[in-house]
Amino acid sequence: MKLAPILLALSLVFQTQAAEVPNAAGLQLYSLRSQFKLRGVPWTLDQVKNFGIKEVELAGTYDLSAEQFKAELEQRGLKAVSSHFPYARYKNDLDNVVKEAKTLGLKYAGCAWIDHKDSFDEAECREAAAVFNKAGEALAKEGITMFYHAHGFEFEPHGDGTLLDLFLRETRPEFVSMQMDVLWIIFPGQDPVKLLEKYSGRWKLMHLKDLKKGVQTGSLSGKTDVANDVTLGTGQMDWTSILAAARKNGVRHYFIEDESPTSMDQIPNSLKFLRANGFE
Repeated sequence: MKLAPILLALSLVFQTQAAEVPNAAGLQLYSLRSQFKLRGVPWTLDQVKNFGIKEVELAGTYDLSAEQFKAELEQRGLKAVSSHFPYARYKNDLDNVVKEAKTLGLKYAGCAWIDHKDSFDEAECREAAAVFNKAGEALAKEGITMFYHAHGFEFEPHGDGTLLDLFLRETRPEFVSMQMDVLWIIFPGQDPVKLLEKYSGRWKLMHLKDLKKGVQTGSLSGKTDVANDVTLGTGQMDWTSILAAARKNGVRHYFIEDESPTSMDQIPNSLKFLRANGFE
């Protein structure tokens, strides 16, 4: 038996797997929404570059076209991996969402909020699943993966589980992936490690966001004071367990999202925390 070809093949597999292991911490640019509005795109992206960030996730292009915003990113060596688009655009303006995502060179295009009345209900959940299945299929034709960012209100009880369970059953895995925002799993009283394991392979992206100690959990509102976003490692999250489960269960890209009014001060400290825990 000739071992050399087998060993070479195994070596290539391990090299490929190693190359795919995510170890870069990106930034959701919504964290700096105030700076974009007050200081402009060039100044704000300069700060992102100065943080040492390489990958970013978008939530709008701040009065620039997709082409213009991409050019600003490229000038600073920043790569737009993903972006959030409003739910209404997936329902009513899908062709232009696909076009914009393609222009920006995105790998992922997602949504962070399903419009709903009062408490999220089964009819709204099923409608959203149908909208995202259609959007995911259209995006897949351009090599872009659709994802949904759960926001906490999806944990309304349903049957033996929750509406999030229904959503994940109703969406097609080949067209719709998931983004876990850790705060929006902890705040409604859920366990991110268990969810990562239960739906292993569905979670492709993660928002790294810490919840202030002492803030009560268990709310399904999907809303909390933005000042409750604190520097990573100083809040309620067990990051050692969460990050280990994320790496094990298929998360490919990680983005700090800090919605607090002190995000400019907190982001560098969050990056220090992550770099001390295996991130670049």
